[in-house]
Amino acid sequence: MNRIVKSAMAIAAVTAMSLGALAGCGGSDASDSGKGKVYFLNFKPEAADQWKDLASAYTKETGVQMTVETAASGTYEQQLKSEMAKSEAPTLFQTNGPVGYANWKEYTADLKDTEIYKQLQNQDVALKDGDKVVGVPYAMETYGLIYNKDILKKYFALSGAKAKSVKDIDSFDTLKAVANDMQARKDDLGIKGAFTSAGFDSSSDWRFKTHLANIPLYYELKKDNVTEQPATIKGTYMPQFKNIFDLYLKDSTTAPTQLSSKTGDDANSEFALGEAAFYQNGTWAWSDLQKAGMEPGQVGMMPIYIGGPDEKNEGLATGSENYWCVNAKASKEDQQATKDFLKWVITSDAGKDALDKQMGFTTPFKTFADIKADNPLVQAAVDDQKSGKTPVSWNFTMMPSEQWKNALGSAMLEYAQGTGSWDAVKSAYVDGWAKEYQAAHAG
Repeated sequence: MNRIVKSAMAIAAVTAMSLGALAGCGGSDASDSGKGKVYFLNFKPEAADQWKDLASAYTKETGVQMTVETAASGTYEQQLKSEMAKSEAPTLFQTNGPVGYANWKEYTADLKDTEIYKQLQNQDVALKDGDKVVGVPYAMETYGLIYNKDILKKYFALSGAKAKSVKDIDSFDTLKAVANDMQARKDDLGIKGAFTSAGFDSSSDWRFKTHLANIPLYYELKKDNVTEQPATIKGTYMPQFKNIFDLYLKDSTTAPTQLSSKTGDDANSEFALGEAAFYQNGTWAWSDLQKAGMEPGQVGMMPIYIGGPDEKNEGLATGSENYWCVNAKASKEDQQATKDFLKWVITSDAGKDALDKQMGFTTPFKTFADIKADNPLVQAAVDDQKSGKTPVSWNFTMMPSEQWKNALGSAMLEYAQGTGSWDAVKSAYVDGWAKEYQAAHAG
């Protein structure tokens, strides 16, 4: 899906560890003391050692028994099913969103009264089932239009510029007017195009068949008040989807006929070299931009405007595939112990340091307000969360299959190259959804 997810999937080793003197089986001492105990099945292999250290510190400070196991990359759901069947099941586990939640509906305790929910900067990002809060995200990622501040400053100073500041760009109409004008005056600005290349090589196509496709999906699901994976979608905002994609193609550094071979590295390089003002990507892109020579003060990030309803009040696309869930079938003592542990994680110096510095997560909690991110794109995401705007939610886990994304990406590329129609894109989006949903739910 993105570089972070792909890099995590590349970790091959199985990491399993037990913490505390009574790890694994869990003796009766902790339960008898009334403290309860905590067993966390961790999803992220790359953070296994940090969770081990954090759990050890918590046990040392509180005396509460901690057990942590880490699933191998790509095996979490399988291992969770196995562990949940045991008498000593995890008290703390993860789901990746609405589709993952559907498998564990009966196992999720209501987190409405917990500190982790109360401390969310924006409670809209929590995973909910009606009035029940079933999951709280602890690691957020954000994407939008990354922009080059130097190029925009130069453009805003031009006579007749269609905007005078980034704040003026708060709708698709304004974004289009600015991008078209920049393209027309690219020689004056010293750029090759307003937007970096919309490459459809596998290192780049996820930015469009998944991330860009999520924006019209978000507006449709929001309009229809859909919170669970639907069997069919309407394609209500396909015209707006076409608008933004056409803009990417028209005001680009690259001719559409060359997009099939353009890579993510190409787009990164174009942006870092100052050849384009806008680059659709996310918080994870900063390390590559920094390696390419960019300074933190050169970049910012704005929402992807497509012409949706009330988009002036819509923020960046912020979401998570990392939701904490507390096992509703665990004892009351163990559930409380787990909630207390999570409170400690987001409020203690040790917990905050582990999540922010050691694990490198962008966290959504108010308790992290005093921590300034080294990553300017993360800081832009934090500022967006505080702005009062509604974050555009991630609906990737609603998408019925990888094949749906691939077919959509193929249709988008053919349309871009002039060998296919937008009707084919709409068919891949709408008809393909119904087909893939039925295939996934057959029998």
